Amino acid sequence: MFIALAQINPVVGDLDYNTGKIFEYINKARAAQSDLVIFPELTLTGYPPQDLLLNKQFLDAVEIKLQEISRFAGDTGIILGAPMRSPNGLYNAATLLYRGKLQEMRYKSLLPVYDIFDEKRYFNPAKERSCLVYKGKKLGVTVCEDIWNDKDYWNRQRYDIDPVEELVQQGAEIIINLSASPYHYGKYALRTDMLNKVASKHKVDMVYVNQVGGNDHLIFDGSSVAVNKMGKLCLQLNKFAEDFAVFDTCRTCKGVLDKYGREDISWVYEALLLGTRDYLHKNGFSRALVGLSGGIDSSVTAVLAVAALGRENVLGVSMPSRYSSQGSRDDARLLAENLGIEYRFLTIENIFKAYIELFNPEGHPIMDLAEENIQARIRGNILMFISNREGQMVLTTGNKSEMAMGYSTIYGDMAGGLNVLADVPKVMVYRLAEYINRGKEIIPRSVIYKPPSAELRPDQSDEDSLPPYRVLDQILKAYIEDIKPIDEIVAMGHCRELVLDIARRVDAAEYKRQQAPTGLRVTSRAFGPGRRMPIAQRWRLE
Repeated sequence: MFIALAQINPVVGDLDYNTGKIFEYINKARAAQSDLVIFPELTLTGYPPQDLLLNKQFLDAVEIKLQEISRFAGDTGIILGAPMRSPNGLYNAATLLYRGKLQEMRYKSLLPVYDIFDEKRYFNPAKERSCLVYKGKKLGVTVCEDIWNDKDYWNRQRYDIDPVEELVQQGAEIIINLSASPYHYGKYALRTDMLNKVASKHKVDMVYVNQVGGNDHLIFDGSSVAVNKMGKLCLQLNKFAEDFAVFDTCRTCKGVLDKYGREDISWVYEALLLGTRDYLHKNGFSRALVGLSGGIDSSVTAVLAVAALGRENVLGVSMPSRYSSQGSRDDARLLAENLGIEYRFLTIENIFKAYIELFNPEGHPIMDLAEENIQARIRGNILMFISNREGQMVLTTGNKSEMAMGYSTIYGDMAGGLNVLADVPKVMVYRLAEYINRGKEIIPRSVIYKPPSAELRPDQSDEDSLPPYRVLDQILKAYIEDIKPIDEIVAMGHCRELVLDIARRVDAAEYKRQQAPTGLRVTSRAFGPGRRMPIAQRWRLE
């Protein structure tokens, strides 16, 4: 059997666009003389559709589009992800469309409610599992989470049932999985290893088709694969891009080389690029602007914006105050020249001076936090003015380490439409900068080597308020991503007082983060939907 893998980038809620994309890939499958074409999970709606699934008109429109796709199918079988209503409720379904009809459906059994997932809010789980017979082949059709519960691979089971095991016991010759598996650094290696081990264990071919693209804070890497019953990789689609390929189940495959190998910082770069491009384009924006401070975060953000949107669609704005060093001013200008983007120089001195004279009795700086923050807020207002007037989205530049510690200003450097580096720890930002400069110097070397500073008062350094980032990032990862208790973090070699101080500052800054723009997720646990913490709470660590 020739099975086509259609790795596409749908737009959540745009049923016309998604249907057109589905038609395009059905035609590719026909041209390749495929027997069957597999699309990702909830392809028709895009993933995750969230509370669109509570809208009756939306679900009515989904059913109409499924009928259109059924009529278009002809003699090419289509297994397509879509929400399906039944008298018992709503299901996350894999539908078989063939010869003008919706022939059969298989429902998702395992509904995740951890991390960024909340599928039980919308869907009912399948009550039973059975093979789907198509052209004489018994297919075990599963949806995303259904393949992530092998007790031998995980040494534990999150759910009571293992759909893959049940389907293999029923005689499934091929396990097909429709997926929308969001990316984080390390996810590809974990996923491919799991697929290889499960296929080898059950002695069954596996075809895994993953969504690609950015939808809000989530980024999907694609990286769809076919694995044979020996657990060998037979087919591998592109990462972070739409792709199409055909798997021949009858051809003996001794395995192919993993063309990606070990994940490195380039994966994070590509993920952020895709997430930035899709967030702007799917929200109707084609241009972005970035406040260029001459620092590492704004520099990396600007580079990613240019890679995602094109240099003609990015504006860099330098807004120095009396505390901005000449080196930082020069670095911001040089970066803009290296990138070939439009560059504007707008000093905030007169506006800042007006605030000082208005609020200080003697008309002289007091050098307090309010004066530091007003500089960031002046800059935020300037950027938003340009955004409103010229129709460009502001990209904010705070990294995960700063956002964790509350080292940011509400309505200042947090003002904008998307935070590209929101889930990138500071040390990783430097790794991204080195990767960007791998061929030639784009980010000035002085940006990378100078001590990080907000430059909101004379001779300010981040380490005046924060521990060294190499230490801070280790503690933050343990506390936020690994959810380790304080004692375990201390046992890693850190001072208890420092660990407690960092953890308390992370918790205290929750109110800021929940007012921040959407941030792109690239670690295993990001701020936002994957970390649901109360703001007004009094649990205190000891």
